[in-house]
Amino acid sequence: MSSGSACVTAMAQEAAACSIRTPVPLQVGDGTSEPGVSVIDVTFPAATPRHVRAISFRNFYTAFLTVKIQQLRPTATKKSRTWRTCVRSLRLMPDPHMEEGSQDYVSVCRQQMSCDADNVTALRFILRQPSPVWLTFTLEELQINPPGRQSPQKPFSWWLSHLPPREELQKLHKGLPDPERVSSEVQRMWALTEVMRSTQSTAAVGRFDVDGCYDINLLSYT
Repeated sequence: MSSGSACVTAMAQEAAACSIRTPVPLQVGDGTSEPGVSVIDVTFPAATPRHVRAISFRNFYTAFLTVKIQQLRPTATKKSRTWRTCVRSLRLMPDPHMEEGSQDYVSVCRQQMSCDADNVTALRFILRQPSPVWLTFTLEELQINPPGRQSPQKPFSWWLSHLPPREELQKLHKGLPDPERVSSEVQRMWALTEVMRSTQSTAAVGRFDVDGCYDINLLSYT
């Protein structure tokens, strides 16, 4: 899975209504905060189970993302809620210390999840940013089952990742003229032009008239 990827699964007609909490630092066992790790919890109204088809958001300096889902699973005696990891350590920034991927649009589809996402009652997004360069990191415009629409304009890094294969580029290169030969021909043409310009006479050949009259001193006699 990579940032900027487009979903091919059918989207719901409208985004699922949900409550998105603001990011909070991850708490470890002794109650202290884990540096560089934040958590965003998402719940559905009245804990109504939903089938998650896709998740979309705009990144904001998050380097890695893990998504856990809480599922309602009926058993022989009762209904239990269990947590499962459906997206594990998704890389959103190729280099946590650099800008690339820091504000990309990302869509994660059902086919890209490591487990089924049916009967989901809550989601937990675990954000990691190991770089000390970015003190604030989060996910913006977060939607569950976003409505079907054209993908937003893709960043420049996405276009670079979708260049033709090297074999295709080599075929295109073979059909082009040798750049050194082209440069040599252009240089020769420029030199010939300069020679012609320097040897060109400023006087008009065979013309001795001025305003339709002839200067007597310019006429030759036999």
